[in-house]
Amino acid sequence: MSFDAKKVLDDVTLWIQNWFEKNGKGCNAVLGISGGKDSSVAAALCVRALGKERVIGVLMPNGVQSDIDVARELVEFLGIKNYEINIKEGYDALMNSIVGEIGEISNQTRINLAPRVRMSVLYAVSQSNNGRVVNTCNLSEDYVGYSTRYGDAAGDFSPLANLTVAEVVELGIEAGLPEHIVKKVPSDGLCGKTDEDNLGFTYAMLDKYIRTGVCEDEEKKARIDYLNRINKFKLEPMPSFPYKPE
Repeated sequence: MSFDAKKVLDDVTLWIQNWFEKNGKGCNAVLGISGGKDSSVAAALCVRALGKERVIGVLMPNGVQSDIDVARELVEFLGIKNYEINIKEGYDALMNSIVGEIGEISNQTRINLAPRVRMSVLYAVSQSNNGRVVNTCNLSEDYVGYSTRYGDAAGDFSPLANLTVAEVVELGIEAGLPEHIVKKVPSDGLCGKTDEDNLGFTYAMLDKYIRTGVCEDEEKKARIDYLNRINKFKLEPMPSFPYKPE
């Protein structure tokens, strides 16, 4: 199964343009810039579709971010308006209040609070800049639930949601982004580990399984299936009680 990066680049550019025509004509695309490939490629797509004047990048380190220079390089390369808003003070204040009230909390609570704070910041910036928030998650991450609900998994439109990690990389190269940014080793930016360390399998293995249904390692296949099954709720509309007045 081949991936025609040039055709997809043209198609997703048109899709973004059409989405804004229907859901925010004249509005700006606002997205978090982490220094990773997904936010970089999503930003490049929005620039291609809307022009750099209508794209706003928001850098949101939590204290010190080791790869913040890559995020700064990306916004400079694209020539887009950008803000750098450090979330540490707000994150620490919220965390201290939560711990002070309920006591011991889980490690996942600590990890996931940061992306949820970042999404609040993105929507604040968006509402003050006539914006629409870009969801930058890709298919591979979504398939195994490697995202934070109401954090990086939120947004108003999602240009990469049906593209695997490998396809996002190809798209970024086709869009003319620097290879060292697009091919940067994915890390969660939360606990200091690479994505593949956290997941327990490689993106190459996951992408192949998603596109072909083939995974030679039965143990890895079982883990992928498990993660997909327990995280499907993240991608479904919120269930609601089907009440109908009689």
